[in-house]
Amino acid sequence: MRQIILSILKTSCSFLIIVVLIFTGCQQTLDNADMQKSKIETPEYFYLRPKVEKEYGYTHAVKIGNDIKISGAVSMDDEGNPTAVGDFLQQMKNCYSDLDKVLKHFGCTFDDVVVENIFTTNMPEFLKQAGYRNTIYTKQFPTGSWLGVKELALPEFMIEIELEVYKAQ
Repeated sequence: MRQIILSILKTSCSFLIIVVLIFTGCQQTLDNADMQKSKIETPEYFYLRPKVEKEYGYTHAVKIGNDIKISGAVSMDDEGNPTAVGDFLQQMKNCYSDLDKVLKHFGCTFDDVVVENIFTTNMPEFLKQAGYRNTIYTKQFPTGSWLGVKELALPEFMIEIELEVYKAQ
């Protein structure tokens, strides 16, 4: 009986040592991978209108690795004042113009957009003007959502467009 117990203890200890060595080796590999990933994927922030963004507390775009998240664009001037008040189509054009500036900063085009979310206070008017998007997306349309909302940041804003981009290296 004593030999059986000693044999079980030896086997258990050997098994425990192997498990510890495997876990330690895996953990070191994971730590090294995380360290390499964090070096490659340091966030790059882009401010389209630094003064306005600081005042309202947001960043217009952040790039991490191959992914770029772009905050909702609205129709505003460089001081943050609404433009094209009451003109839905012009507000939409102004949004896409600002988004194009952000995309160009990162060396991208609308062909790189994978998600487009549109928020509007007037869905019937958006649907009437949605054909304009055919001039923006000439290869394919991204995924996304169209959401009718009660209000946007300022009452004059009728549309806001946010994007997610994937840019292969």
